[in-house]
Amino acid sequence: MTIKAQMVRFALVGAVNTGTYYGFYLVLLHWLPYLAAHALAFVLSMTGSFFLNSYFTYRTRPTWRKFLLFPLTNAANFVITTGGVYLLVDLAGFSSRYAPLVAAAAAIPITFVVSRTIMLRPDTPPKTAERVG
Repeated sequence: MTIKAQMVRFALVGAVNTGTYYGFYLVLLHWLPYLAAHALAFVLSMTGSFFLNSYFTYRTRPTWRKFLLFPLTNAANFVITTGGVYLLVDLAGFSSRYAPLVAAAAAIPITFVVSRTIMLRPDTPPKTAERVG
């Protein structure tokens, strides 16, 4: 599969994941402060994102190793979106209902690069060549 096809599939998964995240966020916003709702919704939607990216985007077998490394794909995303949500809501006076959608757009390119690196990484490290002499 080409990188272009992976980018299109990644964008589709991202749209589904954003919808899932936003649905969780709106529900949790009834009981939690906006940053706590954001963090919990982010974690919940990340699990679904892992499986969608494994099977649909990269067509690779999900493994425990990849699952445990997958949060790294979202670490930059989390920092960018959390910072963005805070800046938009507390400093710019933006609505806490819509700020996550705006902040998420800035994180997409970084998340793709990190996701692709982890998801297409071999499950076992390559063997090192033995030294001669």
